[in-house]
Amino acid sequence: MKRFVACVIGCLAAAAVGAAARAPRVAAQRIVYIGTYTGETSKGIYAFRFDDGSGELTPMGLVAETPSPSFLIASADGRFVYAVNELQTFGGAASGSVTAFAVDRTTGKLTELNAQPTEGTGPCHLALDRTGRYLAVANYGGGNFAILPVGTDGRLQKAVTVVTGQNAETGGAKPLGHMVAFDATNKFLITADKGLNRMLVFHFDAATGKVTPNAPAFAALPPGAGPRHFAMHTNGEWLFTIAEQAATITTFKWDGKTGSLSATSSVPTRPAEVSSGSTAEIALHPNGKFVYGSNRGHDSIAVFSIGAAGALSLVEYEPTRGQTPRNFAIDPAGRWLIAANQRSGTLAVFTIDQNTGALTPSGQLSPVGTPVCVLFM
Repeated sequence: MKRFVACVIGCLAAAAVGAAARAPRVAAQRIVYIGTYTGETSKGIYAFRFDDGSGELTPMGLVAETPSPSFLIASADGRFVYAVNELQTFGGAASGSVTAFAVDRTTGKLTELNAQPTEGTGPCHLALDRTGRYLAVANYGGGNFAILPVGTDGRLQKAVTVVTGQNAETGGAKPLGHMVAFDATNKFLITADKGLNRMLVFHFDAATGKVTPNAPAFAALPPGAGPRHFAMHTNGEWLFTIAEQAATITTFKWDGKTGSLSATSSVPTRPAEVSSGSTAEIALHPNGKFVYGSNRGHDSIAVFSIGAAGALSLVEYEPTRGQTPRNFAIDPAGRWLIAANQRSGTLAVFTIDQNTGALTPSGQLSPVGTPVCVLFM
């Protein structure tokens, strides 16, 4: 009798496992926040509900009224969102600002907690360190980088560090800070300075938020390249930098012990016959096999596969079905890409082929005024 009961239980368990395997995948519902340039068609941050089964975007409307939130990030636990305000003056001084918001996960609404000056004009990018206790900001107009402490309540404190790259060896070129990121060890702050044409590396002290120039302090790109954004590979060995003016992606070898970058190869982001326009965003696929870069003017996403030593090989150029794709984002599962067509005022959704990295339009274009940043929650 015991053997019979055990057999029945085993058969029922196996049947349950089989049924679960055959059950249709339940689509996840995510909130996607869109940062914009404010003006006639936009008042701040907008939200959409995203169905990752169909790729459908459902508008949720304006969730935070704030000036020109041109880049957004979220805390690791999803409780807070931070936005640069790409301004020339704030609080009567020559500075932009950064604003902290609390997230209502049900409605998607963002409640402003506070705002702080970025100690430089035209802030355009920001990143949280690995502990979530410090936030770094790149000031494009100010040509510098600021570190602001973050409280446990999500509120921002005044900057504890402001640094800039040395321009004595670059003919007095004006620094133009464009991106910030912390390495996997949280010991280095890596930045892209478009004006100095350099990738800058700083030592980061996670106890105090202080940064000091590394030795070596930078890696230079070819004259006129204009490094804009970059993506770190999950293996911790490669870094990919997209150059705004040269329209190239350069692969760097990253030494996590010394904080040094060494260029190993470079590829163009657009066809040889195209000589106008500029690049904008770059992203690594979560599976670590593909790199994506946006072309403004050519209005496309360039797709590359990653080979030996981080060398890139072209897969395709996929039109974004709109003008000026400034920013795009890949969903955490790596199944979807949403491109923000700034000039057209639309969001374009694409499926991602997991084997080749190629993009296929989902058929949907969603209107939103002057979109310049996409943030999956």
